[in-house]
Amino acid sequence: MGVSTARILKPTFMNVEVFLTGHTVTDADVKGHTAIVIDVLRTSSTIVTALNEGARAIIPVADMAEAGKMAANLDQSTYLMGGERGGEKIEGYHLGNSPKDYRREIIADRTIILNTTNGTPALTHARAAAHLVVGCFLNASRVVEFAREKDLDVALICAGWRNRIALEDTLCAGLILHQLWEGKEPAFISDSAHIAFSLYLHDKAHLLEAIQNCNHALRLREYDYGEDVIFCTQHDLLPVLPYYKDSQLVLYTALEEDTPSFSASAVPADDPEP
Repeated sequence: MGVSTARILKPTFMNVEVFLTGHTVTDADVKGHTAIVIDVLRTSSTIVTALNEGARAIIPVADMAEAGKMAANLDQSTYLMGGERGGEKIEGYHLGNSPKDYRREIIADRTIILNTTNGTPALTHARAAAHLVVGCFLNASRVVEFAREKDLDVALICAGWRNRIALEDTLCAGLILHQLWEGKEPAFISDSAHIAFSLYLHDKAHLLEAIQNCNHALRLREYDYGEDVIFCTQHDLLPVLPYYKDSQLVLYTALEEDTPSFSASAVPADDPEP
């Protein structure tokens, strides 16, 4: 019996590529695409939470050096430093990478310079996209709505963990695909998209249990961040859309309403670091 060719037929709508880790993504992979960066535990969830809680903007940086340069160019009264290495808050930073750190009374109207192990490097790798947004379980349906609105090919970029696949990010990519495709796998998809979609179908009935037992969730629980894992798994709790523009992430609704954006380059470069 011959091998079926059903999955190699020409697609009839937007192509979707899934990158199971973010470290290999190049400009060519995302140019002309809507790129959606996913880091469920916890960068994407923290960014969504921070903007929902009133942060003015999030500046994602690739590493400690870039974070320091950004801080040197900003008025100390306007920003906070947030981030982690290995799951724990970076020494000297105002905030870690737990969504519960980003409360309105602390971050309202502040710009957050965010520096994390996996999520912010993945975001910097996707800067060349036509549209770059942040996705997670908390805002999955809003992300799908945006992708349909733009009607471009889509790059779903899972941050992963230290250049390895992270189950929670792959499951979230699968959820987004499930909603984007209305539950039916198209005839032509990439192998990585098939992996993410199939994994979500396998685990969707016990999603929280699957994520609580994934490698990174277990690491976070060792650092007493078990509540973060539960919070970050909630579907459509915060339907806001972080959108990358002028080197920062802002609420997409603010862009639509022509709210002035903040540019780091507009601030004198003589202010001291925190």
